[in-house]
Order: sequence, then C-alpha cells, then structure tokens
Amino acid sequence: MKTEPERCPWCLGSDAYKRYHDEEWGVPCRDERKLFEFLILEGAQAGLSWSTILGKREHYREAFDDWDVTKIARYSDAKIEKLMLDPGIVRNRLKIESTRTNAKAMLAFTKTEGSFSDWLWAHVDNKPLLNSPRERGDVPAKTALSDAISKALLKRGFKFVGSTIVYAYLQAMGLVNDHFVGCHRHPDYSKTRKKK
Repeated sequence: MKTEPERCPWCLGSDAYKRYHDEEWGVPCRDERKLFEFLILEGAQAGLSWSTILGKREHYREAFDDWDVTKIARYSDAKIEKLMLDPGIVRNRLKIESTRTNAKAMLAFTKTEGSFSDWLWAHVDNKPLLNSPRERGDVPAKTALSDAISKALLKRGFKFVGSTIVYAYLQAMGLVNDHFVGCHRHPDYSKTRKKK
C-alpha cells in the first residue's frame, strides 16, 4: 500500500484539496493570467470555504472567458445579469461586478506600471518568504506585507482585496510559503531565505 506523504492539515478533506496543495498552493507564480484568476477567486471566497471555490474553479474559467482581462473589462451590464443566473459560480452581485472592475483596474495598472507580476514580486525581493508554521495558530490572517499590498490595490481601484484576502492570495501564488514544518512541500531552508 502506497504511503501518503505528510501534508498541511488544512488540505486533508478531499482528494481535490490534496491535489491543489501538492501541485499549486505555494508554487511561485509569475503568470499574469493566473495571477488575475486567483485575485478574483480569493475575493470570491470571502465568507465561504476555499473548497467551495475550488469545486467551481473550472466553471469560473468558462464563465469568465478563460480569465481574458481585456474581454472581462468590456463586460456589459447584460453580461453581468447573465452571470448572476449562472449556478456554476458564486452568484453575489458585488463579487461578480468586482471581476469587471478588477479587470479594468488591471488594464489601467499594466498601462501605467507595466507587469503586475513584476510589481507584486518586487514586494518580496523576487524570492518567496518562508515561514515555518507547526500548527494552525502559527499562520496569521494578515501581515504588514498584505496590509501594504491591499492598500496599494485599493488605491488603484481594485475591489475585494482586503488584507486577509491578499494574504491568502500571497500564500496561493507562492510569494509567501506557509507549508507546515513536516509537510512534504515545505522547502529546504538552504534554498529559500527566512521571512523578514
């Protein structure tokens, strides 16, 4: 019988959760489209469980034109109303409208600032911050870093980017590595610097 590797306790509820943990969560991401996707998905999660969003992820991709920022920014009010009837996504008007708002904000950002990925990763000197949590209480809901990024995004017109959402986003996109000590995905200290 194959032995299961040690994993962070939060992902043990389902095979889908385990796959997400093993293959994506905390893997450094610099892909602009995926960075936008997860910014929206983390916002959609507000008040819900991540497993709910994970289960709807593929449908989100279909409903939102494979996360094409330019297309989403041009969504009409009629398109928003159509999305409100879609049971495959979270049918919350503010969250759906914020996707269009965030697409417009992202286009404006890249027009004036350039790469969103470069801007985001500059906040951690282009290296993931490594934490070493041993239990759930060791993982913060937000930090000074997520506060600063949240404030900067809000100033640029983004919605559903509060500090707690941003911290979860930084974890998911690999800017912060919060894999538990003992988890097979916790990196070697010799390869990643410790958190400032």
